[in-house]
Amino acid sequence: MSVDRAAFEEQVINDMREHDGVISSGPMAGTRLLVLTTTGATSGKPRRVLVFFSKDGTDYVIAGTASGSTKDPAWLHNLEANPTASVEVDGRQFEARATIADAQERDRLWQQHLAAQPQLAAHGEQAGRTIPMVRLTPQ
Repeated sequence: MSVDRAAFEEQVINDMREHDGVISSGPMAGTRLLVLTTTGATSGKPRRVLVFFSKDGTDYVIAGTASGSTKDPAWLHNLEANPTASVEVDGRQFEARATIADAQERDRLWQQHLAAQPQLAAHGEQAGRTIPMVRLTPQ
């Protein structure tokens, strides 16, 4: 039985909106996710994705784990082409400027991210690549 990804995503987002950014039911109950909307690098169309996040000061930090894939997620390529994104998190919506961390900052942010989201460690190991880290600075 296949899952309709768009319908599932919409259900999760609606649940988060009703509960101040926290998923209230199901296997992800209690989880806080960030809704990231980028502009497609080729299509120019809005592309929405749910991602785990951590904080670094007032910035939000996301990891390009792609659920452990050997390839970077499409949203990373979109942010490289157009670093302005829409963010919805903790019941707030805002525009943010994305910055892909350099090697030194990346290592610090990755360790900090894993402390906040330890379940992502397996994705990093499975991917067999350096996981890119992205800082989202509210505008």
